[in-house]
Amino acid sequence: MPYEFLVSALVTLVAVVDPIGLVPTFLGITHGMPAAARLSVAVRASLIAASILAGSALIGDWLLRTLSITLPAFRIAGGLLLFSIASEMVFGVRIGRQTQEAADALEERVRNIAAFPLAVPLMAGPGAITASVLLSGRTAHDPIRIALLLGVIVVVCSACFLCFVAATPIAKLLGTTGNNVLQRLIGVVLAALAVQYVIDGVRAALAT
Repeated sequence: MPYEFLVSALVTLVAVVDPIGLVPTFLGITHGMPAAARLSVAVRASLIAASILAGSALIGDWLLRTLSITLPAFRIAGGLLLFSIASEMVFGVRIGRQTQEAADALEERVRNIAAFPLAVPLMAGPGAITASVLLSGRTAHDPIRIALLLGVIVVVCSACFLCFVAATPIAKLLGTTGNNVLQRLIGVVLAALAVQYVIDGVRAALAT
């Protein structure tokens, strides 16, 4: 039944993407940004993630098979890249670099952060992409179910956006010291998550 598929898809993607759980990470990687820039990052990241997940649902399985790319390889690559960002956050490199950036470079930085690591691999990571591909396989090419799946993707990414918008007042309450501490804590968590991505990818690769 389409209703059962809708509920299953919604629960699956909400659990995998975890919009509320992304709020501390959003605060950490947008530390030092003005409110307008944070909003721009939230909008861009949500749109990018929605596009990637929708694309994965429509052509993801075919594309990965065509390019001979496995999900374990994607997970390992994402983990290595995410670890580089996490190390910068822990050692405060991002703070020092942010203060040296001119105002005309802010827009470029907003685009970069929105795409990586926020949209990929945190929002549209290997787990979310895998879930989208598997859910697409359950549609049996039924146009109604495909439309429902795309609608669920839009809803989940919209929920992420709303959570990111709510994060800005939280950042104001934390203040400068609180944000500095949070950024380093989140950096440690992201580093552990990055290592876990690599471990899971290696295990999956060795199991095949």
